[in-house]
Amino acid sequence: MNITIPSSGYLRIKVIPKSQKTELIEIFNDPTEDASTTYKIRLKAVPEKGRANEELIRFLSKELSLPRTAFSIISGKTDRTKLIRVSQ
Repeated sequence: MNITIPSSGYLRIKVIPKSQKTELIEIFNDPTEDASTTYKIRLKAVPEKGRANEELIRFLSKELSLPRTAFSIISGKTDRTKLIRVSQ
C-alpha cells in the first residue's frame, strides 16, 4: 500500500496511537466524509503533548519523500481523524 497525494493536496488520515509500530494499515473511502480517501495509520507514539502528531508528520515525510515542513495539520490536532495539507 502506498500513500498518494491527491490533486487537492489534502490527505485525510485516521490514526491509531499507542500501537506496536508505525505503519499504514488500510486505505478506504470513508462514507462519513463524502467518500473521500482515508488512510488508516498506526502510530507507535502516545497522544500526549503532540507526540503522535509529530510521529505522523515524520512518517508521512519519509513515505512521500518530502520535507517535514511540507505537511501541516489543518484540522484534528487532538482528534483521531486529521486533515493534512501537503505543499510540494
